[in-house]
Amino acid sequence: MFELPAYIQSCLDASRHVRSATLFFKTWPFERFVQTGRVAYVSNGPNKGKLVAIVDVIDQNRVLVDGPAAKVPRGQMSLSNLHLTKFRLKFPFTGSTRVVRKAWEAGKIEKKWKETVWAQKVAAKEKRAALSDYDRFKLRKAKRVRNALRTEAFYRLKKVAKKSKAKKATKE
Repeated sequence: MFELPAYIQSCLDASRHVRSATLFFKTWPFERFVQTGRVAYVSNGPNKGKLVAIVDVIDQNRVLVDGPAAKVPRGQMSLSNLHLTKFRLKFPFTGSTRVVRKAWEAGKIEKKWKETVWAQKVAAKEKRAALSDYDRFKLRKAKRVRNALRTEAFYRLKKVAKKSKAKKATKE
């Protein structure tokens, strides 16, 4: 069972809502905090689409980042240009680039990132954006053929289901 500090427990004992209060303290509204070692995805700027590690928090709007694997130089970045990921590295506060690189490689961040649904969606979006006019035409034609086959199969199954339903109705 989750143990609360004594000063909180004394307040809860006086309350009729002990159960809901303990549930409140068990769950936190956020799991991804802006903290040293947090891996973030750059959403805007010259390093868009790259992963960086937060090395230090400058203030409530800016952080010091370093991206050794993606060749992102150490520098400040606005939090509005970052999306926090679920990954976190263990390295000392304001660790050097060498320390960050070692932690990055030890944590196998690149491999873990490529396995996430988020990274796969980003890759699919980039692939679609890189299509030429002719590739988009071929894709449109292929989708048309696929949808025709799907529709034909649906109506075939619908017809079979309708016949079997009619047979059951006549037997009864």
